[in-house]
Parts: sequence; C-alpha cells; structure tokens
Amino acid sequence: MTKKKKILVVDDEVDFVDMIKMRLEANGYEVATANNGKDAISMVKKDRPDAVLLDIMMPEMDGLSVLKEIRSEDTGLPVFIITAFSNETRFKAAGKLNASGFIVKTRDLAEEIRNMTSVIEIADKVKGKSG
Repeated sequence: MTKKKKILVVDDEVDFVDMIKMRLEANGYEVATANNGKDAISMVKKDRPDAVLLDIMMPEMDGLSVLKEIRSEDTGLPVFIITAFSNETRFKAAGKLNASGFIVKTRDLAEEIRNMTSVIEIADKVKGKSG
C-alpha cells in the first residue's frame, strides 16, 4: 500500500481551504491546513508535507515571506502560490523564490488541481531518482 501524499493548504479564507481540502482528499491526498503564515512554517518544519498550496495575501505574514522562509529550509519542496488577484510584481518575486507554480482562485479549480498533482508526481519521481 502506497503512502498518501500530504499537501499543506495555507489560506486565511476558511471556506476556500475547506473546498480545496475536500477536492484534494477526493483525489487521494492527505491534507493539512493552516490559516496563517506562522502556522504554515511551523507545520512545514514539523510535518514535512510533500507539497504546499500557499496563498500570497494573508494578514500577519504574507505568502512571499512564508515562501522565503520555506526556501531557507527546503529548496526542493513544491510550493504553489495561490491568489485571487493576478499581480505581475508578486508573481516575479515568487518566481525568484522558486515557486513551483501559480494558481489563480476561481470557482472551478479542477484544472489547477490536476496541474498541481501532476507537478507533485513529477517532483516525487525526480526525488526518488536522486535520493
């Protein structure tokens, strides 16, 4: 039996987190959630998820600060930036921090979830070959 991949979903919008959690679990993933950046960093260090879905705009600590902290600990962890607002400056900043991808919040995230899970599977295969 293969171990389920664990995804950490970080967003201050509880309804969005619940929706994403439900969809990822339906696709066979184990899902942990955090509603702020500080909790997310703690969970990444403690739980070692296989990937992170990270909102870029949150109170207290924004997603770019969280991504920077994650990258100081783990350069290979797939981290997908999610946002309701397209902002080229933020996308460029996240790209410089090696974000794995960008997901714009929409009502139907089925395509984005497929893309994200494909990247997670590819990253897992690459880690398996190098590790």
